[in-house]
Amino acid sequence: MKKHDVQPLFLWRDDLRALGIRLSNSTLLRAEAQRRFPQRLRLSCASVCWDYNEIMSWVQARKAERDGWHYADAS
Repeated sequence: MKKHDVQPLFLWRDDLRALGIRLSNSTLLRAEAQRRFPQRLRLSCASVCWDYNEIMSWVQARKAERDGWHYADAS
């Protein structure tokens, strides 16, 4: 298996941005505290990341919610 074929275990802030998750750190912290976003993993006192599978599950759940969203009257 080639290195680029391996699914990542962790995502860092830049990886979240690359996926289109462009929330500020304070917004992420609030969402994590409210259990509305996967909680970060602390690898050291200065390094945090997120579990790849948890983030992808969260993204899929957001997609599934689309059908129930109503931003404006369609008429």
